[in-house]
Amino acid sequence: MTTTAGATTDVRPCPISPVVELVFSRWTTPILWTLHEHGTQRFVELERTLGVTPKVLTQRLRQMERDGLVVRTYHPEIPPRVQYEISELGESLAPVFAALTQWSERHLPSVREARAAYSGPLPR
Repeated sequence: MTTTAGATTDVRPCPISPVVELVFSRWTTPILWTLHEHGTQRFVELERTLGVTPKVLTQRLRQMERDGLVVRTYHPEIPPRVQYEISELGESLAPVFAALTQWSERHLPSVREARAAYSGPLPR
């Protein structure tokens, strides 16, 4: 609770903040998008497609597996084969990504215009 000039207000944290932290971190969204659009991928396929370092991809995939967003399947072959796929929980984010895609198509030109207007003309 916060007190302002004698009035008490109940301050609650933003309810979507944990989701934003979970889903929209640097590499999570591109990984989920790739798995959603292209299906099951091997580690090296994700690495090439995304242009991410192996260390960062490993960290992010482990976190996403821990959070239930991806499923890791290990095939005990020679050489070993590991595949990743989006889980049912991860797939449930598809409507969110679709809505964001529609928003970006509709509104990013306005954002670019606002940025240009804010920056003003370039100095001579």
